[in-house]
Amino acid sequence: MSGTLFPRERAVVADGAVHVPDWLPPERRRALVDACRAWARGPVPLRHTVLPGGGAMSVRTVCVGWHWQPYRYSRTADDVNGARVADFPGWLVGLGREALAAAYGDGPESRGYTPDTALVNFYDSAARMGMHQDRQERSPAPVVSLSIGDACVFRFGNTANRGRPYADVELRSGDLFVFGGPSRLAYHGVPKVLAESGDPSAGLPRGRLNITLRETGLR
Repeated sequence: MSGTLFPRERAVVADGAVHVPDWLPPERRRALVDACRAWARGPVPLRHTVLPGGGAMSVRTVCVGWHWQPYRYSRTADDVNGARVADFPGWLVGLGREALAAAYGDGPESRGYTPDTALVNFYDSAARMGMHQDRQERSPAPVVSLSIGDACVFRFGNTANRGRPYADVELRSGDLFVFGGPSRLAYHGVPKVLAESGDPSAGLPRGRLNITLRETGLR
């Protein structure tokens, strides 16, 4: 949980990949949890995404702005119920710009950042995420990742393959992780959730929420 005795320092994990611990204050974590709960009720509900081979992802996902399914975006959830996903709210654009400024500094890239989709993943204690690239977006803009609830081991790798070299970073509730530039297509995943490390003050005593903001480059 955030709020440790010794503050954790901002860290550059790789070129373009920045970890900012404890970035979200408690009231913003709580507001995000409330928003995610509303999105999870529909119009497209939280679900286990089914992969092309027939297996289901262990995380549960709901999308905002654009619906992601392996391996494309659409406005409607054709693999779930055919409904149009919830609109992407303007306040999330503002949050994304603040996040980029915290990671990279207040410059043209952060001020011009205009995410138009959010992927919300909920992890229970058994959920994992295999090493993968975020490459369905046409825009090269950075990915903004926000963590709330249980801590996890976040494995951030290289752009060539799923193996080494990689760095394991502990992401806790309120942490920000941004990756762009040379690291935009780095492989990354979550091999472990640290159960019972949740954030009751945010309304999430167990489980982990990960909200990633992205520019799709689609119209």
